[in-house]
Amino acid sequence: MQLEIRPDPAEVGRARRWARSRLAGSGIQADEPLAETLILLVSELVTNAVVHTGRPAVLRLSLPPAVTEEVTVRLEVADRSGRAPVPRCAGDEATGGRGLALVDGLADRWGWSVEATGKRIWCELDRCAKSRDLTTSCGGGAAAYGGGAAFEGLAYEAV
Repeated sequence: MQLEIRPDPAEVGRARRWARSRLAGSGIQADEPLAETLILLVSELVTNAVVHTGRPAVLRLSLPPAVTEEVTVRLEVADRSGRAPVPRCAGDEATGGRGLALVDGLADRWGWSVEATGKRIWCELDRCAKSRDLTTSCGGGAAAYGGGAAFEGLAYEAV
């Protein structure tokens, strides 16, 4: 399922509402840590696409057909900018610049790829039989940054 995003900051709230409605029909409860984390990641990735590219984007959410104790949810945002995400150091007083650092810390896996008309940034969240702990992931916390290693201590900006 997907949602077309206009290059307008108001679209971030619409994307969160859309994702919540999809989760509600999937068997993943709104107050479940997986749902709360997914909505935060939607907000961060859509904000990056809207603010840093100024171009339309597409939000895709892949939910399993049947929710069990252990499932994986995939979130993708494809935008029309071919420019790669750029590592960015956010100072203590900065009000932005931490979006992809949050993705790196919260997602079980993430990465990006060049597409014919731009790029796609994706992340996956695992729902485990045990409680989800945001400091340690079920899948080992492997992060991909364009096929390479994650940059520790840096914020990332998708431009």
